[in-house]
Amino acid sequence: MSTATVRSRLLGQDVVRLGTTGLRARPTRAVLSALGIAIGIAAMVAVVGISSSSQARLNDQLAQLGTNLLTAQAGTSITGKETDLPSDTLGKVRRVDGVESASSTAILPEPVYRSSLSDPDATGGIATMAADRNLLGVVSAQVRSGSWLNRATESFPAVVLGSAASERLGVTAPGTQVWLGGTHFTVVGILDPVALAPELDAAALIGADIATDLFDFEGSPTTIYERSADEAVEDVRALLAPTISPEAPNEVEVSRPSDALAARTAANQAFTGLLLGLGSIALLVGGIGVANTMIISVLERRREIGLRRSLGATRRHVLVQFLAEALLLSALGGLFGSAFGAGATAIMAGVNGWPFALPPAAIVVAVTATLVIGAVAGLYPAVRAARTPPTAALAS
Repeated sequence: MSTATVRSRLLGQDVVRLGTTGLRARPTRAVLSALGIAIGIAAMVAVVGISSSSQARLNDQLAQLGTNLLTAQAGTSITGKETDLPSDTLGKVRRVDGVESASSTAILPEPVYRSSLSDPDATGGIATMAADRNLLGVVSAQVRSGSWLNRATESFPAVVLGSAASERLGVTAPGTQVWLGGTHFTVVGILDPVALAPELDAAALIGADIATDLFDFEGSPTTIYERSADEAVEDVRALLAPTISPEAPNEVEVSRPSDALAARTAANQAFTGLLLGLGSIALLVGGIGVANTMIISVLERRREIGLRRSLGATRRHVLVQFLAEALLLSALGGLFGSAFGAGATAIMAGVNGWPFALPPAAIVVAVTATLVIGAVAGLYPAVRAARTPPTAALAS
């Protein structure tokens, strides 16, 4: 009669209980070891979350502002001389197939000051521009306070200030007068920042009629703003320069402002990659800390290992116990690190007014990474504990 040998095994609840034994016995050491993992994971999750939130903000902004705005400006000739756009440029652009709306601004060589007593050299970098009445709709600008130029005010000394210009002049509300081109102009409106036309933020905008009457404005625009259907943008882009200057289309610079926003985001993404690398280094350091903690734990618990082996525990049991302890230690750091990273993302998104956009996959990858690091960091100490002879462990 033969007796079958039954292989002993650890139940899941036993593995968890044994794995937490060392952590509960030395909680301070466990917390400090998990902290290294938590810092690395928090850094990586926060970087991904902040980058995703920033990207979501850009996508919302582009969806609101549109990517179908093109600008045209005078460039330079083949001899390097600056050129000017013809005075009939705006009319030509409006006749191009696919163009839905167009407007223009023209920079005037007239300084703007807070008052006639201001220092003539303290211009504050504010540009005076003659603007069309439909400029706001084309560039998707909003009036913060007051009103935009209309058929009446564009013929009188009235000015609308960009957001930066109002701050530099110290003008907080409409009704204030500024000294523009040797004449008092009344501020009738202040704009919000214009994302697709940031040059308007530091501008004092007046009507073309008053610019002609006071400053001999001849109608030659500096910048043309044009809107077209999304599917027609590239076709219109190819037609603008030849339409504006048939003799020298290379002297006209055509650009899409939304590309600048996208390029800025691409630069931020490159910086994000650098921060992810730093987070990975912190995570690696945390993994080394876990390995060091587990090795010390094995050395300190040799008698426990010997006693368990003498009572029938197999090498596999000891291996599973210490490997489970390393995994639990890493998982603890991963969970807390993910929570800290998500919290940092929420704070940054709230401060900057971004939508909170943390991909769930980032949390999954973060926790998975901690488990992998825990397994790798705890494998050698676990194998070393499993190979400890019971007699040697009890004699230590």
